[in-house]
Amino acid sequence: MIERIIHLFAERPNEFISGEQLSEQLQCSRTAVWKHISALRNLGYEFEAAPRKGYRLIRRPDKLSESVLTAGLRTTTFGRSIRLFDRIGSTQEAARELAEQGEPEGTVVIAEQQTAGKGRMGRSWHSPYGKGLWMTLLLRPRIPIHFAPQLTLMSAVAVCRAIRQCAAVPAAIKWPNDLLIGGKKVCGILLESSAEDERLRYVLVGIGTSVNLTVEDFPDELRDVATSLRIAAGREQNRAELFHAILYEFERWYNLYQENGFDPVRRAWEALAVSLGGRIRARTPHGYVEGTARSIDDSGALAVETEDGEIVKLYSADFETS
Repeated sequence: MIERIIHLFAERPNEFISGEQLSEQLQCSRTAVWKHISALRNLGYEFEAAPRKGYRLIRRPDKLSESVLTAGLRTTTFGRSIRLFDRIGSTQEAARELAEQGEPEGTVVIAEQQTAGKGRMGRSWHSPYGKGLWMTLLLRPRIPIHFAPQLTLMSAVAVCRAIRQCAAVPAAIKWPNDLLIGGKKVCGILLESSAEDERLRYVLVGIGTSVNLTVEDFPDELRDVATSLRIAAGREQNRAELFHAILYEFERWYNLYQENGFDPVRRAWEALAVSLGGRIRARTPHGYVEGTARSIDDSGALAVETEDGEIVKLYSADFETS
């Protein structure tokens, strides 16, 4: 039925088709037509609906393919193995299975839609069909396990720089690795690792970037706190170009980090950070901490100066500027 609806709109480009006409052509009820249109919207199709006119198809989904994703790569390792899914529960879970099976470093798992996308601290991640880059990178770094948090900040630097270059928007980093535009979240990064005998076996870098979502694509509870590159830039974005830019920047910073250590990453992170120098109120496992965010140390911890001059280091927290 959905294929028949797409065909009807393809025959009448840029035209409105009334619900009554669709009902007659498809031999189904007006309610069924509305449900099918809703299903198409969930697949990334955009319709304009007007009273007494009906529906007009204004945008087809920007479909990813392995050929499109590999054609513009400028990397030697990352993206040379790509596992592309139409729908998946979580790219993070799929990447973990591949990592356990011995898949090489640089493998990318990417999906058009996640039905159980994962965010930090067990939260869900809104991942609608065809509107974002929902992916996980597989790393096998040669670093001690206690350096793993540094990769979190390195990942934020790489993705932030790629977004700035591709979309020409002032993306900034909120500690440790949320990316914001105008105070609203546009990208979340989740790192999970597996270790054995104090050695890292692998690290999974989940990157969820809201690329072409409209305001209507966000649930009500997210509209005041989330945005997309399309909303921020005022124009639709090319997801494949952003994919290539993210992998290029990631490989560049990953190699730089392994060759020269954390200092270049720290300086780049601080230059892109929205957190430093501002007042924060952080919720930690041990209660709230309030003060001024000053710097990050070699472990990736955020140093916060409290009212009485004490320096408190945060390793994991939820916080907001105050």
